[in-house]
Amino acid sequence: MQYLADGWGIGELWLENGRLLAHDLPTPAVCPSDGHDHSLAERMRRYFRGERVEFDDVELEFDGTTPYERALADALRAVPYGAIVTYGELAARAGRPRAHRAAGSFCAHNRFGLVVPCHRVVAAGGLGGYGSLGVSYKRRLLVLEGVRV
Repeated sequence: MQYLADGWGIGELWLENGRLLAHDLPTPAVCPSDGHDHSLAERMRRYFRGERVEFDDVELEFDGTTPYERALADALRAVPYGAIVTYGELAARAGRPRAHRAAGSFCAHNRFGLVVPCHRVVAAGGLGGYGSLGVSYKRRLLVLEGVRV
């Protein structure tokens, strides 16, 4: 299902039996929403309007993930709105302090954007990347949360 976030674009949610399978963050698009709605889509719209919205109660589909990937997801979901951690700090919070590269790979392949908020993870010397959406999108998300970048 699609959701429109004013000023951001159209995002998409994939849900099954109440669990979030994946979601795409909104990007500029021409196609309108299909009119279907879900409470999670409304929460995401509120987030993109600048409201402080938490997603820690959203049940995620973790089939096929390793125990370390699950630990990374749990550690990242615990990073509060408006806060940032480095890849090394995330790795340490997940129980493997020297696995910052694995933490980076996890973030690069994260399919839960806001719910597992990889935009809150930065490189030790700067913002770091943000996949196909780019560092400017990451910066915009952090600014939305009040982080000085």
